[in-house]
Amino acid sequence: MYRETNLRSVAKGVSWRFVATGTTVTIVFIFFGRLDLAIAAGVIETVLKIALYWGHEKIWQRIRWGKKRIEPFNLWFTGLPLSGKTTIADKVYERLQSLDIPIERIDSRDIRELIPNVGYSREERNRHLKRVGHLIQTLQKNSISTVASFVSPYRESRKIIRTMVKNNIVVYVKATPETCRARDYKGVYEKALKGELKNFTGVDDVYEEPQHAEIVIDTETTDPDTAALRIFQYVKKHYVK
Repeated sequence: MYRETNLRSVAKGVSWRFVATGTTVTIVFIFFGRLDLAIAAGVIETVLKIALYWGHEKIWQRIRWGKKRIEPFNLWFTGLPLSGKTTIADKVYERLQSLDIPIERIDSRDIRELIPNVGYSREERNRHLKRVGHLIQTLQKNSISTVASFVSPYRESRKIIRTMVKNNIVVYVKATPETCRARDYKGVYEKALKGELKNFTGVDDVYEEPQHAEIVIDTETTDPDTAALRIFQYVKKHYVK
């Protein structure tokens, strides 16, 4: 969460004092007809009330009554390659940014660029996602929520994430292998079918559908914008009230 700095509190006080001091000077001048007295009264009031306002704000920052902490959450997008995970996750992230909460976007492509030479065997995938879980844990300790998109084809790896992070929301982005191949603008399915890519989910490696996903998005019947709005509303209802 954000913490208001002393500088911001002072800036708020100064901006307000321009309005309030102008009002005070005007009133004094109207009643006494002396500009020097009106300006002096305005200056004295400005100095005193800025100090009082700053102290008042600091006191209220220490009082917990009336504050509600937003618990960090993790949106975990899973599905076949080219199912639409990244597209929808990006749109959800953009919407969540409008709520002015601490939030980060994590995508499998970016993480694999940071940690090169990570294999695609079952053991290597599970180990890799455990590292991702540690990253999300660290962010959550600093009250930062996350929007993460990973194929994460195995139930045990998704279980690892659920046990490691708080408020984990699994979003299953559903699409048939045939539909994903039709969307394959990267040509990765074709390479996998030719044997150029090994352990490719949906071709020569299994995708185990989530059994307990909080949200299921069928991308064959739901467009990305509608899906993003649905997920955004779910988060607002359950985590950002």
